[in-house]
Amino acid sequence: MAKTPLPGKKVRGSDTGRPIMALLDLLGRRWCLRVLWELREERLSFRALQARCEQVSPTVLNRRLKELREAGLIDLATEGGYGLSERGRDLSWQLMPLHRFAETWARDMKAAPDS
Repeated sequence: MAKTPLPGKKVRGSDTGRPIMALLDLLGRRWCLRVLWELREERLSFRALQARCEQVSPTVLNRRLKELREAGLIDLATEGGYGLSERGRDLSWQLMPLHRFAETWARDMKAAPDS
């Protein structure tokens, strides 16, 4: 099984584990961004998170949750389930301009005449 990408450790695209490469490796894993997106507003139990992620298998979801916890982006509370850690909330905030860009891009692409 692949190890959790962390800064300073060899990751996809970087033998030295440059922080940006480690982050992109982690975020590029299947279902990772979706899990973070679903946790952006509230804590969720495993079952609730799996329901929100519709087609994710329990095995993959467990793996992503483990990796995101090891990376310090989410935590698990005895009450309320999984949620973003302070670092995870910071990442979510940093991703919002990209979300706004994507929404504008989608609108523009829809309005553009077919080529």
